[in-house]
Amino acid sequence: MPRFKYTAIKQNGEEEDGRIQANDLNSAREKLTSKGLMLTEIKETVSAAPKFKFGGKTPSKKKNPQKSFGSPINQEGLTVFTRQLSTLLQAGLPLVRAIDVMAKQEKRAAFKEILINLADNVRSGNPFSEGLLQSPKVFNNLYVNMVRAGESGGVLDIVLERLAVFMEKSLRAKKKVKAAMVYPIVVMTVAIFIVMLLMYFVVPRFQTVFRDMLKGAALPRLTQFVIDVSSFIANNIIFITGLIAIIIVGFLLFKKSAKGGTLLDLIYLKIPKFGDLLTKSIIARFTRTFGTLMSSGVAILQALNISKDILQNQVYSKALMKIHNNVRDGEPLAKSLDREKVFPSMVTSMVEVGEETGDIPEMMNRIADNYDEDVDNAIDSITSIIEPVMIVLLALIVGTIVIALFLPIIEVIKNITA
Repeated sequence: MPRFKYTAIKQNGEEEDGRIQANDLNSAREKLTSKGLMLTEIKETVSAAPKFKFGGKTPSKKKNPQKSFGSPINQEGLTVFTRQLSTLLQAGLPLVRAIDVMAKQEKRAAFKEILINLADNVRSGNPFSEGLLQSPKVFNNLYVNMVRAGESGGVLDIVLERLAVFMEKSLRAKKKVKAAMVYPIVVMTVAIFIVMLLMYFVVPRFQTVFRDMLKGAALPRLTQFVIDVSSFIANNIIFITGLIAIIIVGFLLFKKSAKGGTLLDLIYLKIPKFGDLLTKSIIARFTRTFGTLMSSGVAILQALNISKDILQNQVYSKALMKIHNNVRDGEPLAKSLDREKVFPSMVTSMVEVGEETGDIPEMMNRIADNYDEDVDNAIDSITSIIEPVMIVLLALIVGTIVIALFLPIIEVIKNITA
C-alpha cells in the first residue's frame, strides 16, 4: 500500500508533519481531513526501486514536469494567471472552463501541464485547493489556504481577485527593494573588477618603465605600495581566487545553518539605512499577508502560521511563532505583538484599535499601505545617498592608483628641468 508524506494544520493552529498509508491520494486526504486536519501539502513517498528485474522490463514512469529544476512559472507569471482566472470567474465562466481556457493559451509547457492536471482534478469532483496542493513549487501555503477559504465561503472569484491584488503589490514592493540592493552591489563589483584589472595588467607594465627610467632609484612611497600590492596579486592570483571562492561557499553554508541564518538576519536588520528599509519591508509584507488572509476567511492562528513562513527572516519568523503560541493561549494579538520588540509601537497600537473595532484585516491593510509608502521613501533616500558615495569611492580608489603611477614620472620631469 502506498505511503504519503503530509503537512497539515491541527485544530489548535499547530503544524503537523507525518506519514500515512492509503490506497491512493484521495483516500489519504479523506483519512486526514476526517481527523480534523487541514492539509497544506501531501505527496506520495517514493521508495527505492530494484536495479534489475528478472523476467521482464521495469515499466517507465511518465515524467512529472514539477520534478524539473526550478519553478514552472515565476512570481510575475503566477500573478498574471491569478488575475486572469479571477476575471474569467467574475465573467460567469465555470471553474473547469476557466482553467481550460488558461491552459490553452499557456505557452510554458510545464505550467500548461499543471493547468491540465488541475482541470482534470476539478472535473473529477475534487476541490480546486486540493489540486493546488499537488504543485507546491508553484502554489505556496498562502495561495492554497486563500483558495480553500474562498471555496468554503462560495466567493472564490472575489478571493482570487484579492489574492491577485496582494501579489501585484508584493511583487511591486519586492522589485523596488531589489533595485535598492542591487545598485550598490553592481557598483562595488565594477569597482573591484577595475582595480583588479589595473593591478594585474597595467601596474606591472609601469613597473618595467620605472625600472628603466629611474635606474634603480627609490620610488615614492605611494608608488612602491601600489607596486607591492600589484606584485602580490599577480604572484598569488590562484590563491586569491581560491580564497574568495572558499569565503563565498563558507558564507552560503553559514547562511543555511539555523544559527548562522538567524545571526545574519539580525545583522542585516542592524545595518544603517538598509536595516530600516528591510524592517519596513518585512512589516509591510507581514501585515498585508495577514490582513489579506483574514479578510478571505482564514482563521487567525492559521494566518499567523502562513505569514511566518513567507517572511524569509528568522528574527521575525521566530517572533511570529511566539505570537502564534500566545494568541493560541488566549492572549490578545496586540499584546502579543507588543511583547515582541521587533514590531514598532505604531503597529501594535493600530492592531489594538482593530481588535476593539472588530476589523483587524482592514487595519492590517492600512498598516501595510503606510509601510509601503515608507519603503518607497526609504529607497529614494538610500539611492540618493549611495549614488554619490559610490562615485566618490570609485574615484578615490582609481585616482589613487593613477596618481601613484604618475608620481615617478613627475619626479623624472623635475630632475630633467632642474
